[in-house]
Amino acid sequence: MPPADDKIWVNSADSHVWEPPTLWEENLPAHLKSRGPRVDRREKADVYIVDNEEVIFMKPDMLDAISPPGMMNLDLRMADLDQQGIWAEVVFASTGLWMTVMTDRELQRECTRVWNDWAHAELIKRSERYLPAAMLSSINVEDAAAEAERVAKLGFKVLAFPTTLVGGGEYNNPEFDKVWAVAQEAGLVISFHVGTGTKDLVVTRGPGGAIINYWETTVPAQRCVVHMVSSGALDRFPKLKVMTAEAGASWMPALGDRLDEAYRQHGRWMKPKLERLPSDILKAQVYSSFQHDETAVPTAIHSDYKNILWGSDYPHLEGTFPRTQEVLRELFKDVPDAVRHRVTLGAFEELFGVRMPAALAA
Repeated sequence: MPPADDKIWVNSADSHVWEPPTLWEENLPAHLKSRGPRVDRREKADVYIVDNEEVIFMKPDMLDAISPPGMMNLDLRMADLDQQGIWAEVVFASTGLWMTVMTDRELQRECTRVWNDWAHAELIKRSERYLPAAMLSSINVEDAAAEAERVAKLGFKVLAFPTTLVGGGEYNNPEFDKVWAVAQEAGLVISFHVGTGTKDLVVTRGPGGAIINYWETTVPAQRCVVHMVSSGALDRFPKLKVMTAEAGASWMPALGDRLDEAYRQHGRWMKPKLERLPSDILKAQVYSSFQHDETAVPTAIHSDYKNILWGSDYPHLEGTFPRTQEVLRELFKDVPDAVRHRVTLGAFEELFGVRMPAALAA
């Protein structure tokens, strides 16, 4: 255990790990081995390949920029956590996130099992401070429910769903109740990480495209929340918790206002009727994480939406590594202790039941 110091200690609701390059090739059934997700490093680009299809290209220097040693070496990663002042972290896949664009039911089901087994062996068994997000089928709800039951028994606390469903599906589909029921019973948090489930991350190539395309990744995450609230899914499963990752947080109260207005003015045509106002559902069951947003902490102070989580996004370019403490000191300068504790530690503890040593939290 690291010694007590003057760091602002936090829990991170969003981070990533780089899986072994041959993870799926070595562990998929023989007839699927060549079809798992992988990265092919070429002279001019790193190419992400899923089911033998090239799905995204990235400049090699971008991959190098987000790959400190702790990205792959989990012992070095723990040293990074201690140095940065991070106690526990939700850990999402990297290459594995591209499983969400698969269209073959068997392939996706088996690929998720490979990731989950690896994450259990290498993350959950290694330390209580690692909370990997289990991957599930986004093609078939029966497969997703069965895997959710399995990973719950392995000690997972988070289920990862893509913000965009292949084939145009939506989360207001009542068929997903099969998964939500398992998650509620097992106390598993449903997470929606930005930029998942689609190969079309480039919306525009015109002026400002780099910023526009980055912003566009947040929209499907907000849509997931709207569907979960408005469809009555969170009314039907009042103990179910939902979290958006890397989507920011200050938009959440404004979203509640907008949904309340829609329900107030158009509720007579709505099916099913909600038992609570949409904003009350958000405040009770929906959480969201941010990294740098200057408006997130004021939102926690001045609104009644308190489900705001911080995330490092380690080790991505959008994240705070290696400047986490500098970022935290700027974000929480002159912030009341109760608010700082809620955002840095409390909301995370409430969601996942992981508590850091009192000596560090003081």
